[in-house]
Formats: sequence, structure tokens, C-alpha cells
Amino acid sequence: MGTTVLSLRLDSDLLERIRMRAAQRGTTVRDYVLDTLTRDDFDQRFSASVEEAQELYGDAS
Repeated sequence: MGTTVLSLRLDSDLLERIRMRAAQRGTTVRDYVLDTLTRDDFDQRFSASVEEAQELYGDAS
């Protein structure tokens, strides 16, 4: 898998909060942001798959 560059403009206060959170976790800003985006993407894909399963099999509750 290749990589692509994503450029963002961030408010200085937001960037500082991200830096602090990354430092608390012992990671880089880059890794913190990637982990956050990956986690959010997983959550959305998981929710979509649950909804699809409920449509196929009905609500089990």
C-alpha cells in the first residue's frame, strides 16, 4: 500500500491540544491523527455492517 500526503490547516490551539494528547500517549502527532482517523473509520464501517446485518436477519432483541 502506498502513501499519500494530506495537508491540513489547523487552528494553533487545536494543534497544541493534539500535540499534548499525542505526547500523553507517547506518540507523534502524525501517528495520533492517523490512529484517530483509523478508529473513526472502523467505527463507521462497523456500524454500517451491524445495520446491514439487522436488515438481513432482523433485530435479535
